[in-house]
Amino acid sequence: MGAVLAAAILGMTACGGGGDDAAAPPAPSKGGAPIVVASFNFTDSVILAELYANALEAEGFPITRKLNLATRELIYPALKSGELQFIPEYQGAAITTGYGKEAAKDAAAEHEQLRKLFEPDGIALLEQSPAENKNTYIVKADLAKEKGLAKISDLSKVDNVIVAGGPECAERLPCFKGFTDVYKLKATFQAVQEAGPRVEQLRSGKVTVIPVDSVSPLVGDPQFVALEDDLGIVPTENVVPAVNKKVLDERGADFVAAVNAVSKALDTAQLRELNKRVDSDGEKPADVAKEWLKEKSLI
Repeated sequence: MGAVLAAAILGMTACGGGGDDAAAPPAPSKGGAPIVVASFNFTDSVILAELYANALEAEGFPITRKLNLATRELIYPALKSGELQFIPEYQGAAITTGYGKEAAKDAAAEHEQLRKLFEPDGIALLEQSPAENKNTYIVKADLAKEKGLAKISDLSKVDNVIVAGGPECAERLPCFKGFTDVYKLKATFQAVQEAGPRVEQLRSGKVTVIPVDSVSPLVGDPQFVALEDDLGIVPTENVVPAVNKKVLDERGADFVAAVNAVSKALDTAQLRELNKRVDSDGEKPADVAKEWLKEKSLI
């Protein structure tokens, strides 16, 4: 747990902002200790945490941010202990990676499954969002046009299918194992740890298909085609706020309403655009979060 604490302290960002926001009149304080909002160590998780944190601050709830921390293996013990109190989760990954269970086949069933898994640990779920971030498989657009590729099962039309992914992909059903065991494709796997080199191998034609996040700008890039997962090897990954039950009980209806309003307004396309603004355009997660919330009249 010491490692978690150290990472949390290093990852903590300052509450509030500067510029015009600093001059705005503060919202009435709801009082009490600051609510500790955390994120995983990747872009859209940080953006999501900023969305919820800013919305809650606008309602007068004091917030401490501990962002860009680590993986579930390190974060979950701190979440269960109450050291971390709020994190935007992804339902399918929380079930499969966080608890080692096979995820249900649809978002509503996943939500109920995860709710039951979290409950003994004193963690509650609020409403799931339409937005999700899950493995999506892309091929080069020219190959898709040449072979008529629209879904993963169409890869049976391609000779010598090579899937490139992180080392963990080889044994995961939502990744290469699903290609061979579910889709029954004659494919080979190439372990490439970093996302950038995987994309370059795809561009060069050295590999056939790679997994990317569904919120990656590559999904909408005309150079690539995202294949439909027609046999459903990848679980739905709807965003859902996981909140310490004690905090939820103490903060009441205004807290729940503010969080659920953000979840309801967000979808995958918007999350992809926010992700692009940070990863490709170099904007700060806090800035894009505040701008989006203002556009949606949520702050």
